[in-house]
Amino acid sequence: MRNGQLKPGYNVQIGTEDQFILSYSIHQRPTDTRCLKPHLDKVKASLGQLPGTIIADAGYGSEENYAYLESEEQRALVKYNTYHKENTRAWKQDISKFENWLYDESEDTWTCAAGQKLLFRYESKSTTESGYEIVTRNYRSISCEGCPLKERCTKAQGDREIKVSMEYLRLKQQARKQLKSEEGHALSVRRMHEPESVFGQIKNNRGFRRFLLRGLPKVSLEVGWLSLAHNLLKKGARTKIVLQG
Repeated sequence: MRNGQLKPGYNVQIGTEDQFILSYSIHQRPTDTRCLKPHLDKVKASLGQLPGTIIADAGYGSEENYAYLESEEQRALVKYNTYHKENTRAWKQDISKFENWLYDESEDTWTCAAGQKLLFRYESKSTTESGYEIVTRNYRSISCEGCPLKERCTKAQGDREIKVSMEYLRLKQQARKQLKSEEGHALSVRRMHEPESVFGQIKNNRGFRRFLLRGLPKVSLEVGWLSLAHNLLKKGARTKIVLQG
């Protein structure tokens, strides 16, 4: 809090269909990235199965989440944080982005804009808080000395190095293909009118901006009642429109 006080905070996740709340979960995490799997696990436990397609914004586009959705055989329409930037002219002309370079799978080398090859050096592993293992490969150029493009490529004093998760690149390419399909684009556009509209109704139109209770069990109950009220009000509004028609 800006006044220096420490207050409990909760991250509310909802799954919607036609702006009806089908599922919700409460988390004590400041970002959405690590809320996807526990939320969908709760959906699966409650409904017995997951929907065939999971649509979410870039806040959920991590390697761990993509891998989870793939393991669950879910179609993932989930953007990653650079998805829109990759379509801009500035990104495509940025020679410092290794995503714009050529990768030779047989040699396991990257070739930069100046034609210099970056050779594989070593592999490192890291584990997320939830236990997911990320494998990163390190590459370094043979020599950047005298390269006329170096100032545009890197601020490092020595040779250019890059660290790449090949699995994340594969999963992002898979997600990109889904998002750029005609159906994928239509569903992504529709997503903007789904949970955002529901949160708008609850927060702005009904004035719910602060929980009255504390603790995950009590806050979860509060969100449950709130979700039920939202669905009943929406159902009533739809019935009224039909009767008037």
